[in-house]
Amino acid sequence: MSAPAIVLHESVHDPHAELWFAEPAGFTALPLEALLAEPDAPHADGLRAAAAVLLESAPDEMARQEFIALLASGQRMLRALGEFGIVHCAVGLHRDDVGGVAGGNAQPLLSLFTVSWCATAVAPRAATVARVVTRATDHSHIEYLERASGPLAISESVRRPAAGSGLPPHPVLQIHAHLPHPDCKRLAVLTISTTAMARRAEYRAMLRQIVETVSFQNPLSTGP
Repeated sequence: MSAPAIVLHESVHDPHAELWFAEPAGFTALPLEALLAEPDAPHADGLRAAAAVLLESAPDEMARQEFIALLASGQRMLRALGEFGIVHCAVGLHRDDVGGVAGGNAQPLLSLFTVSWCATAVAPRAATVARVVTRATDHSHIEYLERASGPLAISESVRRPAAGSGLPPHPVLQIHAHLPHPDCKRLAVLTISTTAMARRAEYRAMLRQIVETVSFQNPLSTGP
C-alpha cells in the first residue's frame, strides 16, 4: 500500500505566513486573493483569464449572464467571510460511505473549512482557551487538548440561517478548534461547517486530524 500523496501549497514558502497546517484529501482551497482582487490588482489578471475561458464556452448569452451573477454572488459571500477575519477557505467534497453504504450509492457531502484570526487580551495560552470556550454559551461538546502547537479546545455549535436571508433553512453544524498564538495576543480559529448533521463524529475527527498538523513555525525551515 503506497503512502498518501502530500501536496505542498505555494503558501508554505510565504515569508509572512503565521500558521502552517495540512488539509486532508477532499478539500480544495479557494484562491481568495484572486477571487477578491480589485480590477487593477495583479491577481485580477488570473481571475479574468479563468473567467474568460468559461464565458467563451457558455452556450448562449443567458448562460454567460448567469455565470457572471453566480461569480458576483460568490464574491459577496467571500467578502463577508473576510469581515470576520477569515484568511483561508476551502471547500470539502467527500462521499458519504459510512455505515456500509455501497460506493455506487454514496451521496456527496459538502463542507467548508476556514481559518480565521481574532485578537484576544494578553494572557497565558491555556487561560485564553478556557476563557474563549466558557464565554461561548452556545457551544457544546467542549474538549481541551495539549498538542505540539500548544493548548487548544475543540467545540461545536449549530447555526440556523436567519429568516429572509435567502439561504436554505437547514441547520449548519460548525466544529471549531481554538488555538492561541505563542505571542498570547491572538487566537487562530479553525472551523469545519456542514449541513451533514449525522456525520458529526466524522467531521470532528477530520478537524482533529488537521489540528495535529498545525504549527506556528515553518516546519520546513532548516534554521534554528
